[in-house]
Amino acid sequence: MRVTQAQAMRFKDQVAIVTGAATGIGYGIAKRLGSEGARVVLVDVDSRVGEQSASEMAARGIGTRLVAGDVGEEATADRAVAEALKTWGRLDILVNNAGLGGRTANIWELPVEEMDRIYRTNLRGVYLFCQKAIPPMVERDYGRIVNIGSIAGKEGNPRMVPYSATKAGVIALTKAVGKELAKTGVRVNCVAPALIQTKILDQFTPEQVQYLTERIPMGRLGEIKEVASLVAWLCSAECSFNTGAVFDISGGRATY
Repeated sequence: MRVTQAQAMRFKDQVAIVTGAATGIGYGIAKRLGSEGARVVLVDVDSRVGEQSASEMAARGIGTRLVAGDVGEEATADRAVAEALKTWGRLDILVNNAGLGGRTANIWELPVEEMDRIYRTNLRGVYLFCQKAIPPMVERDYGRIVNIGSIAGKEGNPRMVPYSATKAGVIALTKAVGKELAKTGVRVNCVAPALIQTKILDQFTPEQVQYLTERIPMGRLGEIKEVASLVAWLCSAECSFNTGAVFDISGGRATY
């Protein structure tokens, strides 16, 4: 999707943190924000790929920093926020994108450790980054937080209990935090994609991918650029009367 002239510098001088930003949806979002003027702190557990992505963005003239670490670690969230404030003196945008799909199996076939592993990234990570990013935003009375949930968090996908449950938690967290900050200048919203064409599909069986694709009335997977476009609007000052809301990007799959 093309960026219009009016949008071209929508985020000029703003600073964003994007988690899970080395590849896939996160990298697409980071590039989109950067193309519209934002300086971006990329957060990812994969330092090697993260360095490549940061270098690619810097080559495009985008101010970029990389924080390598596990989003489920409190220290990673602390370092990301500190990097934004130390380097650019502000924090305007947080996109909590980091997520794991997990193993596909019935709940009685999965050890509880699998639930703990998925929870750590998908929900604990969102909690920690919100907790650390909100104070500097509230201090300036401006901020935009976008949490990447999933249509699975609304409908529940069979054989994907940890993923579905933690993404439902992301939706509820968004609604609660949005209400907590409603009388400030900070807006908190959630995006709930259906299946998007990314490497996370490698974690699913072919049968699971087919099942999820068949649930989409448009009959196709979503594209990274489509998610990035929606997220960019939610990160902008134009998104002024929406908070604690969930925005579906599902090809017609969403039923509520």
